[in-house]
Amino acid sequence: MASKTLHPASLPVPAAWPAAVKFIMAARFARSVGQGALVVGFTLDLHALGWSAAAIGGVLSAGLLLGVVLTLLIGPASDRLGRRQFLLAYEGVLIVSALLALASSAPWILTLGAVLGGFGRGANGAAGPFGPLEQAWLAQDLPASQRSRVFSLNSTLGFAGMAVGALLAGLTAVWSGVLPGALAYRPLFALPLLGSIIGMLLIWRAPDVKRTRPAQAAHRAASQPGGGAIDAGVKTEGHSATHREENRQLFRLAFANSLNGFGIGMVAPLMAYWFLRRFGHGPASIGPALAASFVLAALGAQLANRIVPRLGVVRTVVAMRTAGLLLMLLTPFMPAFGLAASLWAVRAAFNQGTLGVRQALTMGLTRQHRQGMAATVNNVSIQVPRAIGPAIAGLMLHQGWLTAPFLVAAGFQLAYLIVYQRFFRGVENPDSA
Repeated sequence: MASKTLHPASLPVPAAWPAAVKFIMAARFARSVGQGALVVGFTLDLHALGWSAAAIGGVLSAGLLLGVVLTLLIGPASDRLGRRQFLLAYEGVLIVSALLALASSAPWILTLGAVLGGFGRGANGAAGPFGPLEQAWLAQDLPASQRSRVFSLNSTLGFAGMAVGALLAGLTAVWSGVLPGALAYRPLFALPLLGSIIGMLLIWRAPDVKRTRPAQAAHRAASQPGGGAIDAGVKTEGHSATHREENRQLFRLAFANSLNGFGIGMVAPLMAYWFLRRFGHGPASIGPALAASFVLAALGAQLANRIVPRLGVVRTVVAMRTAGLLLMLLTPFMPAFGLAASLWAVRAAFNQGTLGVRQALTMGLTRQHRQGMAATVNNVSIQVPRAIGPAIAGLMLHQGWLTAPFLVAAGFQLAYLIVYQRFFRGVENPDSA
């Protein structure tokens, strides 16, 4: 039997990425450098200014809660109105917040920066409450077969920028002789300022497209002469069934994320402060330690992207997050800073490394015109419980309960893994098959 010869024209060609993708990912990297610096420096700055653990946890929680409100108000509307203007406004708020923080350490300014500018939260370069808009924009016109790759790369760039920022935060020890005490942290606010200026320029250049809802298209078809009304009726019925199934999946996602969010909020936002309280170390050692965790998280994102085609999204997430959960549980019991920091850094590869593939799965739960809604549900369902976590953990740390937040976080994250596998084991992206 004659063998077939494959000509170049007959070979499958990887789909090109939409034009906006590279601009969005570059803006994320620029933004993440400042976020990484403030993950290290912001809580230490507040501590140097005399803020209590409860007050530090409270201000971080307040920022997260306001972010949830803004996400709820703006996220769904972005599907109709476009994303660029909202993200440009966010960068503008960050610029003003950073300028104020460079000028003064007054409590109202730092509170405003934490609440509006997201100081200290470390969102892996995401645009704070407008992160869902960014996710939906990234997924816009992106072939399903490319989602895991693009979202994993986006996550990797965010972690890489965070690592750079965390390392730069360690430089406060260099100029602490000239800028003593809390003043040593003041120059760090120049990093989010510069990152937002660059991000604003990149977002301005990224093309954005407003989407028409299928229901609107069906209405226009029904108004046409001929058999349009019959066809529109059939399409509307199918649309309703699909709509209900999407809502069911989004409800499941929200429940699973609520468990995950509380687990994250109990530990991650206050980790730099925890290292200070537990081992007495400052930014010179905490900065490189957290930078290592972000580097490993970036490597973990690429590892997850390679595993997904063989195991699928859900099995990859459960396997990697289980390993991360065990490492997190061991961290508070380590007798030395180096051991605790090492376990925390390796944990990041398995835990945070799954962020991109989880976002890709979320974008596949709905049709394209509802991806802004899906991203909003994903964000809000994590951020509401995550906002509660720092306030509770801050009270625990204020009482000297340095292990308790890790134990509570582990319980919630274990429950998340059980629920996530149960809900989504039959849902995979096309590229994971």
